[in-house]
Amino acid sequence: MQTQLRGALEMSVAMVISGTIGWFVVRSGQPLPDLLFWRCVFGAATLLVVCLALGLLRRGLTLRSFALAAFGGVALVVNWVLIFAAFSHASISIATAVYNTQPFMLVALGALLLSERLTAMKAIWLCIAFAGVVLVAQAKSGGGADGSSYLIGVLMALGAAFCYAVAAIVAKKLDGIAPHLIALIQVCVGILLLAPFAHLKALPADAATWGVHLTMGVVYTGLVFVLLYGALQKLSTPVAGALSFIYPLVAIGVDYAAFGQRLGALQLVGAAAILIAAAGMTFGWTLPGLPRRLPAAEER
Repeated sequence: MQTQLRGALEMSVAMVISGTIGWFVVRSGQPLPDLLFWRCVFGAATLLVVCLALGLLRRGLTLRSFALAAFGGVALVVNWVLIFAAFSHASISIATAVYNTQPFMLVALGALLLSERLTAMKAIWLCIAFAGVVLVAQAKSGGGADGSSYLIGVLMALGAAFCYAVAAIVAKKLDGIAPHLIALIQVCVGILLLAPFAHLKALPADAATWGVHLTMGVVYTGLVFVLLYGALQKLSTPVAGALSFIYPLVAIGVDYAAFGQRLGALQLVGAAAILIAAAGMTFGWTLPGLPRRLPAAEER
């Protein structure tokens, strides 16, 4: 019981911290390549200490496993670039809501790449989520962005969700390898990818900027990853799934409190449809009178 309680606390803290990352990114005022580069640097340093403490570096990796983890790192970094860029186009609330289509991206990739079956109920939740994205995309931003910029933000959030799903599929293929070690490899790949774009010839000269980069790397990357992976080892899938919805709720609340972002009617309905559909698929909800499975000929 105490183990589950500790896991629930770790997961909750990780999701609350994650929910504030949009506010932190926007308020930091730092160029995105610099912010992400130093996130990877300080995140890698934190995860390296954790891996050393847990003795994970003594476990050998095959070349195939390392290559897969590195590929997942590419997907993860592109995911970060897209979702952070989306905040300035479509608002934190909308970008986060659309980003929560990632479970559906994961289901689609699982059906295509892992031959996982798509049930009738999952297909229905997918349609509801898609309808929510359409409503969100058709709405105009309340934050002053013009229609084209707003749509770019929505598309960026969708792209980020897809890249996150790719990283998750890769992680599934790496079953048996400690997630902390996978995360360390991924952020190291991020360092290599982002170094050419970061302003390394003009390093920050003030403590405040270094504080921003340290916080992004140590807290929002290292600490969140450690808390999240620790929690997932202690919690059942339904409980972990339930607690994961703290993240979008906190993000929407922070966006309203910090920036006064009010969702319009279409945005609110679309965001609610996405989150309800994601919850329905995560918890296996069914709608009355609807089949649980697709006909055999339609299953993939």
